[in-house]
Amino acid sequence: MNKKRVIVAMSGGVDSSVAALLLKNQGYDVIGMTLRLWSSDEDSEVGEVHNKRCCSVEDVEDARNVCDVLGIPHYFVNFEKEFQEHVVNYFVREYDSGRTPHPCLACNDKIKFDFLLRRAMFLEADYIATGHYARLDRSSSGVKLLRGIDSGKDQSYVLFTLNQPELQKLLFPVGEYTKKEIRELALDGGLPVADKPDSQEICFIPSGNYREFLQERIKARPGSFVDTSGKVLGEHPGIQFFTVGQRRRLGLKNNGLEPKFVLKIDNQTNEITLGDESELYRKRFSFKNLSLTHESYRTEAIDVFARIRYKAEESQATAIFNEDSGIVEFKEPQRAITPGQPVVFYRGEELLGGGIIENVLDDGPKIELSKMLSSV
Repeated sequence: MNKKRVIVAMSGGVDSSVAALLLKNQGYDVIGMTLRLWSSDEDSEVGEVHNKRCCSVEDVEDARNVCDVLGIPHYFVNFEKEFQEHVVNYFVREYDSGRTPHPCLACNDKIKFDFLLRRAMFLEADYIATGHYARLDRSSSGVKLLRGIDSGKDQSYVLFTLNQPELQKLLFPVGEYTKKEIRELALDGGLPVADKPDSQEICFIPSGNYREFLQERIKARPGSFVDTSGKVLGEHPGIQFFTVGQRRRLGLKNNGLEPKFVLKIDNQTNEITLGDESELYRKRFSFKNLSLTHESYRTEAIDVFARIRYKAEESQATAIFNEDSGIVEFKEPQRAITPGQPVVFYRGEELLGGGIIENVLDDGPKIELSKMLSSV
């Protein structure tokens, strides 16, 4: 009987390395594949910054060494062009529009689960696997995407764009374990990355200074800080450098007054509206790019638990769907609903899908379903 072949996307970190270990132990024909996504002058540097980034020369060597230990083939593929177009350019374009993007989402959607999946099919693989902390529940009716066992590491939030054809081809072996258990498995398996620190920053901005990164690539769009009445409070260097909910680095003197927060960024006038923290709390917003893990979930309205940022708690909400867009109304106000960020929908342990936050809407009285749909 032929073994099922699986391509494991290996970043050189402990999670993807243990994914390869687990799958080999389960009897799969495992091939490790490391993606070259980003290069810069920092590839020749060593030290603290280097340890924070992925895609480095050291990461490729770590992945290759893990494959040697496991006795599996290792391939190195260059997706720099695709990464630049679909992740970096998207990141820059969104900030230039006064929105706050999530680059890991774009990387998963376009690079890992599109280009890599196609490459895996070319190599006649049955599956691709990653080190994401998420789980899959397979049955005759399809594949359900579930949260990872480790609630502190769960990454289902950045996987909401997956649909049934992709889910059928995916494996997430580390999602059944906690991070502590993954490191123990790596140590027991003799993997050289057992104690390797996790990458913390955006992989193409290892310094964490996204302002500097943007300044090198786009022209600043300066404008005015205004309050909710339109009164000018001061000037800012560019809408690209701010995000909804931000309080620090506004460059304004508060003269003993209560601190101000970014409430809204207008990419037409370049005005940034500031206000009190209490004004950040809203219930209702529109979203676009609706994606559902199963088409049977596509109803006019559905009660869900929704999450509006990676580390946020889910909260009860009603989601209204209209083809590829919709509106979400939370039961309780949420802090700093941010255009450009994902919103994802859960029912129990299952992730149903999500979209990209478009506009924060006035709360007011509850809107009738028909009127909500017509406003999307």
